[in-house]
Amino acid sequence: MKLFVAKESVVRKIWGKGDTVLFIFAGASAEFALNKAVDWLYFTGRLPADPLGRLFSTVGYAQQIVFSEEEKANKAIDRMATIHAGVEAARGMAIPDWAYRDVLFMLIDYSIRSYEVLEQKLYEEEKAEVFDVFRRVGDRMGIKGLPITYQEWMIARKEHLKNNLAFSNYTTDLYKQYRKHLGPVRYKLLLEAQKMVVPKVVKKLLGLGKLPLLTPVIGVYKVSRKLHLDWLLKSIILPSAYKSEIRALDSVPG
Repeated sequence: MKLFVAKESVVRKIWGKGDTVLFIFAGASAEFALNKAVDWLYFTGRLPADPLGRLFSTVGYAQQIVFSEEEKANKAIDRMATIHAGVEAARGMAIPDWAYRDVLFMLIDYSIRSYEVLEQKLYEEEKAEVFDVFRRVGDRMGIKGLPITYQEWMIARKEHLKNNLAFSNYTTDLYKQYRKHLGPVRYKLLLEAQKMVVPKVVKKLLGLGKLPLLTPVIGVYKVSRKLHLDWLLKSIILPSAYKSEIRALDSVPG
């Protein structure tokens, strides 16, 4: 049985820990709000109506791909492609290839950034592993213009950050939805987590500031993991309505 991601891969370490996954989507939630194609996320109405539910459904797909054997992972990727094709048909226009690439680029970048914030620095070959996994996802989806190597991706990522982000009315509305669904305290925690993982250009466009207040808290959190109390902290960070989803973040084979 061939796995989509090898058992010893760092990608499994990254996506097998719920706290790392939450930081990945903290970063992605910031960048999604600025993306010039964010109107596509508003077309179905699912994202503004339930941003946390959308987060957990996306996490489910990503973890299913990372922790499945190749055939099952490919079927999950094909389902994603079919869903997107249905949205395109309903709207009567195609999602731009650069927008698809942006999503993949976010998953690559925030996988690396989040792991390095919560765990340790990655070697270049480990970063290349992360890139390779998501490039294969993109290839399977038929996304055009993907970089071939990690080095090419780094160049493309800088160009995407420069050309494809802008503060808009969608940005303002999406952050209003984050605050509405999280409440003021959890919303503040989201902003602080975003400060720790997003690139400088994203911080600048969103006005997030430079000094994340969560930095000294990370050490305490790492201790809580050793004491197996991190699930409690996750429950505090996210609303109680999502308790099962919170526990499921760590219920994949590591």
